[in-house]
Amino acid sequence: MRFLHSADWHLGRVYHGVSLLEDQAHALQQFVRIAADTRPDAILLAGDIYDRSVPPAEAVRLLDLVLSELILELKIPVVMIAGNHDGPDRLAFGSGLLQRARLTVRGPVEMDAAPLVLRDAHGEVEIHALPYAEPALVRSASGDDTIADHHAALAAQTAAVRAAQVPGRRTVVVAHAFVQGGAESESERPLSVGGTGAVGAGVFDGFDYVALGHLHRPQAVGGARIQYSGSLLKYSFAEADHAKSVNLVDLDAEGNCTVERIPLVPRRDLRILEGELAALVAAAAADPARDDYVLARLTDHGALLDAMGKLRSAYPNALAIERPTLTGEGPGRATADHRRTRIQDLFASFHLEATGVALEPAAHAALDRVVDRLEQEARAE
Repeated sequence: MRFLHSADWHLGRVYHGVSLLEDQAHALQQFVRIAADTRPDAILLAGDIYDRSVPPAEAVRLLDLVLSELILELKIPVVMIAGNHDGPDRLAFGSGLLQRARLTVRGPVEMDAAPLVLRDAHGEVEIHALPYAEPALVRSASGDDTIADHHAALAAQTAAVRAAQVPGRRTVVVAHAFVQGGAESESERPLSVGGTGAVGAGVFDGFDYVALGHLHRPQAVGGARIQYSGSLLKYSFAEADHAKSVNLVDLDAEGNCTVERIPLVPRRDLRILEGELAALVAAAAADPARDDYVLARLTDHGALLDAMGKLRSAYPNALAIERPTLTGEGPGRATADHRRTRIQDLFASFHLEATGVALEPAAHAALDRVVDRLEQEARAE
């Protein structure tokens, strides 16, 4: 049986003030062509379909267009789950009706959700869709008051899958989680504040293929059968060295799988250039990819007048400039990028500067709880 596995589309993403919807549409056109060429038995979308819980209308229309092409025109069943960026209830709206059209959507956690069952020449395959859920939600859905973290929450979900498995069927799981040992990127929203949010690969023991979302680098963790497909596009300059792709998975009669990564070619690449401003501008004339999204790390030591304006005269889609030689303490030096700093670290720095006293461990813990609650409320909006 053959599957096409993708995740972390983040439709509606805005990066450095630039909407990436056209770039996402370009990549998804390739995805549809790959599906048409490879003819999978099902498509597995492992969460973070949208970039935020209330997506813009254009993002919803794009998803509707892509799913219509996959399901109505190509006749390929799709299994889709909510990730930590998605609003689970919104994503799963109409799921009962949509399932009749071969679209299986899981938003809110359900401990007894029936799997999608497909048949090939070797027998039946169960596909279990496990949407991302906070430990408190799994605790409520399962009635297990001992669930205190993400590992226990996902372990409870996979235990329910094992309890419902039909002997002799091969089993595929679609999930959205941070599995220990995976390589992170800065553009991934942490699953937990004040804790790791990680789960052990052992929660997936006994399953033939695990289609994961959340980590943006394509990778296997804990064995070749547990795979992240990676994100649709490069969503931060920390991902500049990533090669984005989708997973083509072939599952044999015994449940062994082979995984081929099929590359996605972006409309515009995300690149980092380094050097003096004048040299970068001069070299742009010979650069065939001047329309790429660019971060320039300038090595100039002196003051620069209208650096971004000059850079954009050569690279019209330049997004940011860094001055590593000026980073540090003292007058005239740049500070670290605040977008990469946790809220509680910013608050702790402000508290120290305002009062002259560092936050005590108990205050740090209380702050973690407050930020965690605020992030959970934001995800539910």
